[in-house]
Parts: sequence; C-alpha cells; structure tokens
Amino acid sequence: MTIKEFAYSTQQHLQASAKGPFKRAHIYELLAASFGFNSYAALCANSVFTDVSMPSQIPAKHRSLVRNRCVEMGYQADVADEVSNALPDFLTEREFGVFGIDGLAALLRTELDGNGEYPADEEDDEPEDWNDSVESQRAFTDAMVASPILLEGLDNAARKGNALAHYALALIQRFSEDVEEPEPGSEHWYLQAKAGRILTGVEKEWAAAYEAHLAVSQKYVHHLRAAAALGEPNALLDLADQFNDPTFFELGIDRVISNPVSVAEIAERLDRPEDAKRWLTMAAESGETDAMRQLIETFDQSDLYRCWTWVYLAKLLGSDLTQDAHYAINEDGSPYDEDVGGPAFVGGHEGASLDSLSAVQDVAARQAAQGLYARIQGGTDELSAGYP
Repeated sequence: MTIKEFAYSTQQHLQASAKGPFKRAHIYELLAASFGFNSYAALCANSVFTDVSMPSQIPAKHRSLVRNRCVEMGYQADVADEVSNALPDFLTEREFGVFGIDGLAALLRTELDGNGEYPADEEDDEPEDWNDSVESQRAFTDAMVASPILLEGLDNAARKGNALAHYALALIQRFSEDVEEPEPGSEHWYLQAKAGRILTGVEKEWAAAYEAHLAVSQKYVHHLRAAAALGEPNALLDLADQFNDPTFFELGIDRVISNPVSVAEIAERLDRPEDAKRWLTMAAESGETDAMRQLIETFDQSDLYRCWTWVYLAKLLGSDLTQDAHYAINEDGSPYDEDVGGPAFVGGHEGASLDSLSAVQDVAARQAAQGLYARIQGGTDELSAGYP
C-alpha cells in the first residue's frame, strides 16, 4: 500500500465516522497530528510513515492535538470531536506508525555492524533472553525495510535532498544484499547471459539472482554517494571504509553511529595514525577498555602519565590492564568450544608493564581517571563520543 492509498482509506473512514467531507490535504495534516507533529511538513522533515506495529506509539495520547488541528483547518467542533476519537483508533487498528529516519539508520547500522552477537565474556548470564531479543530486533528490522510506505517516504525525502534519507536507503540496500547473497559462480552465468547465451534451469536462476544482486549494489552506491555529497557523516565514513576515500577524516568529523574503535580501525587501514589515535581516545574516554589497552601499547607509549590514567580508569571499570589475559581460541581466532573439540591455540594479551610515576603524577593520573569515570557513569555529553 502506498501513502496515497492509505490517506484515501483514512479519508473514507473519517467521512463515514464524522458524516462529512474532508480534503485530502487535511488528511495528511491529521495523520501527522496523530503522532504529535504540528504539521505534515514537520513530520516529513525527519520521519516517515510505516505500517509496522510499534507498541510504544499510542496515537490515542494525541487526541487533543488532532482535535485542535481539525479546528484550525476550519472544521466544526463536533466534527473535530468525532475525528479525535475515530482517527487514533483507526491508526492503532491498522498498525500505522511513524519512525524517525535517524532511528532507522541507527537500527540498520547496528544490524550491519553485527552488534546482535552475544558477548563472549557474558556466556553464563542469559543467552536465551539475549538471543530472543536479537531475533525480535532482527524481525522488526526485516519488517521495517519491507514496508512499502516507509520506503516511499524515504524516497520522497531523498528526492528533496534529505541526506539521512539517502543514507537509510543505502543501508537498506546493503541490508538486503547481506540477506540475499548470490551463489558462488553466479557471476559467470550472468556474464554468459549478457553475452547472448540462452540459459535454462539453475544457470538461468543464478544469472537472474546475480543481476538482482548487482542492481541492489548499484542502488547502494548511488544512495551512499548521494548522502556523502550532502554531507552525511556516516555515509562519508562508509566511503572511507569501503572505497578508501579519506574525506571523512579530512573534515575532522567526530560523531557517527559506528563505535569509535571501528572508526580507528578504518583510519589505521588508510594510514592515518593521528586519526586512529583520536578515535581510540574517544573510545577510551567513553569506557572502552580495549581501546585503552591499544593506546598504551601503540599510541601513548611515550606518555607514562597518560598510560597510567588509562590503567586507573580501566580498574574503576572493572578491568586490570596490568594482568595477563590468555584463553583458548580456534585457529581462525574465534573462541574455542570444548564441546566441539579440535586443536586449540592461545589467544589473549600480555598485561601492561609500565614504569612507576612520581608520587605527584600518580595522584594526578588517579584524579584524571576519576574525572573520566564520573563522566562515563554520569552519561554526560562533555566527551566527544564517536556515537550517540
């Protein structure tokens, strides 16, 4: 169903409920009011409609805004009363909602980054509950990217120059590409078909699958580059990651959806050590103990005060960077599973071995660590964190 078709069905419902005519343009305004927006234009600036159920959205709580908007547009008070009762119930029944474009981009980025995997060091907690949560989020994401109304809204926003809408569309293409990876060798049959060979059976299916895969990839690159051209930081980061384009780092951007450790890894691949250090520092100041360890080992070796600050901060967060940490892994670096068996290898790292600080510097390092810890615990936005 398209947005226009839904607006039409809403118009028919309200005309039957309120016993009077409604202009189509007014329906869009009332739909926006049902989700707390003062106008349809305000909604379209950063959000899109969707036909995916979201329990957190309760149109009924905006009945007064719907009524007031109705009166503003010239309808009588009794008609406004009827609309304010009928419309929210209709939307709830049809599972119609609104989703922020920034939230959609963050949701897709989380899925693509693989943040749904269960943490290896928490295996004894509640893996069943974790996996249920991950599966639920994945099902929600699948439904969102399959919503025709949501996709139409993103297309409309992108055509109007909304950079984040372009980026969300790019992520949707990449998300779809991950789900429908073509069979190995399908490119060969696609090229054979392009050369004029008549294919049948599985070869024809593989060629068609690769052609569809190629179309998705082309759409992905188109929307990614469009978003980057409009200055979307996350798109610029993806260009750096996938196409070695350094523009993201040249612009000095300091806030993206991805974890700052991942950004530091991209900077290292592009041979930009200063940027790698900057993003690792952001990660460390946000509480990433692995980033603290890497800074001690690689970037802050010559700054003993800085190294001890990381050691003391890590201790406050429950990790001792001066202790060795070794564990069994498989040959590919994945965690070793005793139930599976096979050859085991030693993974992990040596503890940091640092010279002592002077008494004065040691006190200062502990105080600096306490200050960083307080900001981490307080959740303040004083740090230049790499993600919201």
